[in-house]
Amino acid sequence: MSQVLHTPPTSVAPTDDPAALAARYGLTVSGARPTLPEYVRQLWARRHFITAFATAKLTAQYSQAKLGQLWQVMNPLLNAAVYYFIFGVLLGTKRGVPDFVPFLVTGVFVWTFTQSSIMAGTRAISGSLGLVRALHFPRAALPVSYAIQQLQQLLFSMAALVVILLGFGVPVSASWLLVVPILVLQFVFNAGVAMIMARMGAKTPDIAQLMPFVLRTWMYVSGVMWSIASTVKHSHMPHWAMVALESNPAAVYIDLTRYALIDSFHAHQLPHHVWALATGWALLAGVGGFIYFWKAEETYGRG
Repeated sequence: MSQVLHTPPTSVAPTDDPAALAARYGLTVSGARPTLPEYVRQLWARRHFITAFATAKLTAQYSQAKLGQLWQVMNPLLNAAVYYFIFGVLLGTKRGVPDFVPFLVTGVFVWTFTQSSIMAGTRAISGSLGLVRALHFPRAALPVSYAIQQLQQLLFSMAALVVILLGFGVPVSASWLLVVPILVLQFVFNAGVAMIMARMGAKTPDIAQLMPFVLRTWMYVSGVMWSIASTVKHSHMPHWAMVALESNPAAVYIDLTRYALIDSFHAHQLPHHVWALATGWALLAGVGGFIYFWKAEETYGRG
């Protein structure tokens, strides 16, 4: 009898590269980071989710309180009242500052916008792990939505600020329209820093415990309760320290808003090239923070 030899079926060699096999059959890594332009497109496609999420968070924030959404205005007002008593009355920082109450309230409201955006951004990923692990979406949507939530809250506060300005005799002027570009620049800055802190907070959640101390220190050097221009004018501090105080991004946005709203706050009280500073900080934090956050996109929610 003749023996027939059969050729064994062709099989995949065990030495084949897994990456080559994946490419051959059209397989991709689950949760892989998209290219930067594609990531921007994905984020823009979910803009309605981002704004709806921000609005829902804002509405739910005080849903259990009896005064409800009034706390959106009362919280910064109460902070301003405390700062007025401590700094304006006890420490006398109101001396030499015209319209001190509008000056102080404006500083508190604008600073609260930055502070709250950064604090919320720090917990954006670590505090939303269920959402991050359950759904596929560009993770930058979370810190951006928290920044939008704080912008919405600031707009409520601005309504109270207008009443305070009028109550203390500050006239309405065309310069009030400057608030729009100022808030746009500040929002870009806040969102960028929020994304930086979101990535850091996702990796090291303990940063959220440290940030209140960092932000409190930042507030004290940002001219929220005192005039940087008056202090620098009568101070013997080194030139570099004066430049650092005046170029501080929080102080830049606070002083620009005061200049737009309060007629007794004049241009000579602003640092040199203030609009260039405001735009530069917004671009540096906004673009840099977005790229920094995107580079770790595939790591969020893992481990």
